[in-house]
Parts: sequence; structure tokens; C-alpha cells
Amino acid sequence: MTTNQLLKPITETNINGKIHIGGCNTIELAKRYGTPLYVIDEDTIRSVCKDYKNAFKRYPHTKMMYASKALCTSAISKILDSEGFGFDVVSIGEIYTVVKSGIPLTHVLFNGNNKTEEELDYAIKNGIGRISVDNFAEVDLISKIGGKYNKNIDVLLRITPGIECHTHEYIKTGQLDSKFGFDLSQIDDAITKIITEHQNIRIRGLHAHIGSQIFEPKCFHDEIEVLIKEISRIEEKFGIVLDEINIGGGLGVKYTESDLPPSIDEVADVIISSLEHHIDKYKTNPPTLYIEPGRSIISTAGVTLYTIGSMKQVPNMTKYITVDGGMADNPRPSMYQAEYVAEIANDTTGRENEKVTIAGRFCESGDILIKDITLPKAETGDILCVYNTGAYNYSMASNYNKVEKSAMVLVKDGKSDIIVNRETLEDLISHDVIPDRLK
Repeated sequence: MTTNQLLKPITETNINGKIHIGGCNTIELAKRYGTPLYVIDEDTIRSVCKDYKNAFKRYPHTKMMYASKALCTSAISKILDSEGFGFDVVSIGEIYTVVKSGIPLTHVLFNGNNKTEEELDYAIKNGIGRISVDNFAEVDLISKIGGKYNKNIDVLLRITPGIECHTHEYIKTGQLDSKFGFDLSQIDDAITKIITEHQNIRIRGLHAHIGSQIFEPKCFHDEIEVLIKEISRIEEKFGIVLDEINIGGGLGVKYTESDLPPSIDEVADVIISSLEHHIDKYKTNPPTLYIEPGRSIISTAGVTLYTIGSMKQVPNMTKYITVDGGMADNPRPSMYQAEYVAEIANDTTGRENEKVTIAGRFCESGDILIKDITLPKAETGDILCVYNTGAYNYSMASNYNKVEKSAMVLVKDGKSDIIVNRETLEDLISHDVIPDRLK
């Protein structure tokens, strides 16, 4: 079993009826920092990083690139950098966060289907390691900016490999009809354009991404065959030796007891075996392998603490338990019908169990965090701990209903440190401007 197959952080314990994470009492964390509160367990992050590094030792040409979109903060970036990971970024904000964390941009790959000129200018000027080129217009723009700074730009061509995994349609990215990347039929035109018109662009390899929350390792086997076959064909047709492939990330995690994601070891075995087989089949040299885990690095490490407030029993129907957060700090249930597991973090000794629905505080009927969960009978003021919220919770959070974004703390060995401050009311209006004519 590897860390992505766990429902809770590796340090989670129950001491005298109270949940502890990273050696810290979650009730005390809630009192000290307020709720909603994102709590990140450092040991769990480092554990899953080691799982990845150990699993891919058999293929020494592997480079780990953390998918920053899952959770991008300065402290998280520092941890991943210290574990030897590079970074897959998708915006100038993520690039800026990495740079300000003291990490060289040579360790960064810039991905995305509509990078702006401002973003590309900032990335190229500051020495980005790789750019994943997504479309024809971007080729011209990268070349123009490279010329401005007299720089040669190393790129990967992002392609849509035509592989669909069984996941939510909003998080599929590798199917043929996708907004991402060049269709397989467009690869030759893209290469021809680059080698004939843009000598300051150097094609280093191919990049594909087949989706997120993947439970089927065979998808990676099929993806690698497409990439290696294309590398072989491109070398034969154009005389260009491509020595890098980026297979993206997307390994699933365990959100509920019924989820059975493959282990990192299982996925690594499929990927490496596929590489070895197809390298031999298509007579290519072993390429550098980039992988971009995001959710599977950070999700299990995170929990969110809420304070339980009002309750409502609909006669002969649902009992609603309302918390002081919801879709603004975790939009995934309303967006993807995502499911979570939660526990009351304080002592519930002697309470009877009941089936309830956990509702958020926001003005939407769809603001439901967890439907039909069995918990000890809740009381106003109890602390609810929702597991596996490290990925795509804070990074997708909003100020809906003009509510301040939550704080985030990092816990380890009984110590807690703020890594994201809670927003203030002043923060909420700090960018508002009243025109003089309205004063």
C-alpha cells in the first residue's frame, strides 16, 4: 500500500476521543486559528514523495514534476523542491509563487491551452525550463518572445493521444475531442512550422495528459505506446531525435472507503514495463520520462476543519447539519459530485449515531458537502474533520457571498505553522474602487 491509497493522513490518531494530525489536537487547532481551516500534514507529503521516488528507481531517466494546480503555496513549493521535485505550472501566478519561493525556473514546465503573451514573456525572460506548446498560435508567440530576449526555447509538443479513462467528463483531457493540445493528425504540420519558420524553438519531446483521478493503470500503458510510436515516426520522417516524453499525472486517491485506487508501485510498474517494451518495439533510445503527480501528492495530506452550526430536521426526510464553510472552500462536490468522508473531531463518547447530510453555509441549494453520512449525533459547536481535502480545495476556493478565504496550517511533530493567512474583511474590498462621481 502506498500513501495515495490511504483515506487519512499517515499521522492521524485518536487520543481520548479527539482527532490529532501531525501530533496536533485538531480541536486546539480550530480554537487557535479559527474555522474553516485547512490543515496539511507535512509527513504525509514527504511520505508520498518517497513512494514516487522509490517506485520509479527502476527507470533512472525519470523526472518528477509536481502539478502545482492541485495546491500552490510558497511553503508547499519549498517542501516539494526539497524532495527533488520540479514543477508543472499553468499560470503566471503559479510561476511567480515558485520563483518567490527561491526555486529556479529551470526546474519548471509551463503548461496550458491559452497562455497569454504576458505569461509567456515572464516565463521566457526568467529562464523557464520547458514550455509545453499547445497550439499553432502559441508557436508564433513563443518564437517572437524568444527573439525579443535572444533566447532559444526548449519545448514539448502537447498532443491529444485519443485515450479516454473512466473518470468525470470535466477532468478527461486525453480524448480526441479536447481543448488541449495538437490532434495526432496535426503533429507533422506543427513540426514543419517550427523547423522551417522558428529556428529559436527546440522541440525536445512530446507531452500528453489523459485525465485525473485515474484508477486504470492500463491507460498509461496505452498512452506511452502512442508517444513512443510517434517519437519513432518523427525521427524517421524528419530526422529529429526527441528524447523526452511527459505522460502527465492523474493517479487517483482514496476519497471514500469504496475507492480502490492503484498503488504508486502498480502504476510505476505499468509505466516502466510499457516504456521498456515500446522502446524495444519501436527501436528508440530511452527517453527522459516526466511525470506530473498533483492530487496524489497533496490530497491525502490535507483535511478541513469546520465548526458545526445550525441543524434542520425535515419531517420524515433529511436531517441537515450546517457547517461554517462549504462550496466556497470546497467546490468539488457541487462541480464534480465529489464524495468525502468526515468525522466529528471532538469526543462523542455516549452519543448515538444518526444519518445526516452536511450542508454548507452558502446561498445555493447545491451547497452540500456530504450526503447521507452516519455520524454520532452532532451538537452545535462540534468540530467536523473532512478528510482528503489537500487537492483542489484551496486552489479552487472563491469569495462567493463575500466570505473570506480560509487559513491554512502545516503540522509536524506536534507543531503548527500558518502557511496561508486567513483573509480579512479589508482584504475582501482591497481591490474595490469607487469612482469620484459616486462619492
